[in-house]
Amino acid sequence: MRSDTGCQGRIADEYFLKSERLGFRWWSEGDIELALGLWGNPDVTRLIGGPFTDEQVQERLARERACARKDRIQYWPIFLIDSGEHVGCCGLRGYQSRDRVYELGFHLRPAYWGLGLAKEAGRAVIGFAFERLDPAAVDLVAGHHPENEASRRVLTALGFTYTHDERYGPTGLLHRMYMLPHRREAT
Repeated sequence: MRSDTGCQGRIADEYFLKSERLGFRWWSEGDIELALGLWGNPDVTRLIGGPFTDEQVQERLARERACARKDRIQYWPIFLIDSGEHVGCCGLRGYQSRDRVYELGFHLRPAYWGLGLAKEAGRAVIGFAFERLDPAAVDLVAGHHPENEASRRVLTALGFTYTHDERYGPTGLLHRMYMLPHRREAT
C-alpha cells in the first residue's frame, strides 16, 4: 500500500547531519512507507526512469541500505527539523568505478519543490563530502534529465559546472553531467 503523505521522521537526535531546516538520517529496514511515498510517486520518478512498482521501490531501499554498509554513504532520507515531515532524500553514491569521485543526487516529494530545499540539502551534502569523507581527495559529479530545468538551476547554484552529456540507463537518454572539484590547498 502506497503512502503519499508527508510521513513523520523519528526523533531529531537521529540526525547525523543538519542544515538550517533539514535533518539527515540513515535509511532503516522499517522505512518502506517513506520509500514508497517518495520513489513510488510518479511525479518524483518521471525523469529518473519511473514510475516504479512497489517491488522496485523495495529494491531501491535495499540498495541504499547496502550502499551504506559498503561505502558509508547513500541518498539519505531528509526531514524538516521543525515538524519531522519527510521531504525526500539527498546524498552520495560512488560514481562509476572512479576512486573518490561521488555522485550527488536528490529526490524531493512534490509538496517541497520550489522551496529552496534541494539547494539547502545539496550544500549540506557537499560539506559532508569535502569535510568528512576524504577532504584531500573527493570530487563530486551530478547529472539531470535534459528536461529537468529545476535540477540544472540547483546544480549551477551549488557551483557545479557542465562537463558533458552521458547516457543514463533507466531513461535511455543523454543526461547533462556536471562536476564540482574539491578545491585543494596548494602544496
